[in-house]
Amino acid sequence: AYVSWDDFSDQASAEEIAGFVRAGGQVAREAGLVEPGYRLLANIGGHGHQEVPHLHVHVFGGRQMGAMLPR
Repeated sequence: AYVSWDDFSDQASAEEIAGFVRAGGQVAREAGLVEPGYRLLANIGGHGHQEVPHLHVHVFGGRQMGAMLPR
């Protein structure tokens, strides 16, 4: 029902936001990613390379990710 994180954070109910955050944690737990760690990524808009026009996050884990930004 939401186009992006911006749309979701502005329009969603508190219950929807809590449920979405909890779902991300549940996916990570079920995949065994809590330790040693994982990354959640939401692409928003053209500069964020959002290719699918609906709210979603990507869950990355299972290996060392490296830095998000060059130092």
